[in-house]
Amino acid sequence: MRSVSLRTVLLISTAGACGALARYGLEQLWPHRSDVIPWATLAANISGCLLIGALSGWLARHRAPEWCRPVLGVGFLGGYTTFSAYAVQWLTLVGEGRPILGIGYLLGTLAGAMAAVYLGAALTGGRSKGRT
Repeated sequence: MRSVSLRTVLLISTAGACGALARYGLEQLWPHRSDVIPWATLAANISGCLLIGALSGWLARHRAPEWCRPVLGVGFLGGYTTFSAYAVQWLTLVGEGRPILGIGYLLGTLAGAMAAVYLGAALTGGRSKGRT
């Protein structure tokens, strides 16, 4: 296992906090009731997946500092996207008596996230000959 510098750990932590704050800001700008699709979380997860795909595609084709992937991918985008809120919001929709909407949110987020990662990688040239 590689040793990671304290500086890199602090950068990842700071970037993660910034990503979480960005998502929080989006949630504040676009609040939702518990019985409807949480559009802000959906937007954060899909846009975050698009960006992680783009970052991965770009990094596959370009030299970048070693800290770039962990700080931007794990840190910022890891803080910006949220699987836990998505899971709780799905469960809340089902609990509020909206199982069809909940299943739509569950599957729609998954499909949208996977498509966004693929599209992000393709837009940055990271997808060629079956490779990402």
